[in-house]
Amino acid sequence: MTSPEAHDVEASLRAAGLRVTDTRRAVFSALHGAAHIAAEPLFDRVRESLPGTSKQSVYNALGDFVEAGIARRIEPAGQAGLYELRVGDNHHHLVCTQCGRVEDVDCVTGAAPCLHPSDTRGFAVHTAEVTFWGVCARCAAPPRLGGGVARLRRRRGVVSSGRCGRLGAGT
Repeated sequence: MTSPEAHDVEASLRAAGLRVTDTRRAVFSALHGAAHIAAEPLFDRVRESLPGTSKQSVYNALGDFVEAGIARRIEPAGQAGLYELRVGDNHHHLVCTQCGRVEDVDCVTGAAPCLHPSDTRGFAVHTAEVTFWGVCARCAAPPRLGGGVARLRRRRGVVSSGRCGRLGAGT
């Protein structure tokens, strides 16, 4: 008997015209639990539920998902490609220039594409991708240095500024 979640995964894969395989099921499930994730940490998650899978099969599944339109790959400058399941709408991304955190932001100016070039130069524009770059609230906040945990982290070299995460870790 399959769980309702497994049924949703299988239904999503079939609706996209993809054959249901253990690898695709595991990759889709792992993507479902992550907003923006690079292939390497996704592979680590997939191996937890499907230990025998290969890195190449995870990359193949991701490529199939993007091609079928059920996943999206974004490529913030200076980071590995990140994958997400939020597709079919006109959202953009906020990227922290200090920690690499990525957040979705809805388009604020209307229907897709929300930006129109002054000259299309013969292109039939169907998508506009916008990335907003800045510093997230956690990185912008002054570091808290008074507590015991902060002191321990400083001694171990874990936190020396207000940074909130690892570059490319996503959210």
